[in-house]
Amino acid sequence: MKTTLDLPEDLLLEAKTVAVRRRTTLKAIVESALRRELRPAAETVNPDPDKFEVGPLGFLVLKRQPGVKPMMLEDIHRLQTECDEEEFQRAVNLRGS
Repeated sequence: MKTTLDLPEDLLLEAKTVAVRRRTTLKAIVESALRRELRPAAETVNPDPDKFEVGPLGFLVLKRQPGVKPMMLEDIHRLQTECDEEEFQRAVNLRGS
């Protein structure tokens, strides 16, 4: 069945980009997202109940491990910056070779 959706331009562009990266169609991306959103949380398949739990929105989330300190936003930013820097250095080294 055909329908028309009025989406923000940035969201549509991001969805199309994801579709290209996954070598699929925009239709498949929208259908998958809609099915996932409409599926009750109880139907979410949990591949490892020891590590994950189904969160309030029906997505899998990591369980908190006893004795493990949760990561703070600053830690995540620091790790992302380190990864970005390593990737940049690899690209520069490859280019210089």
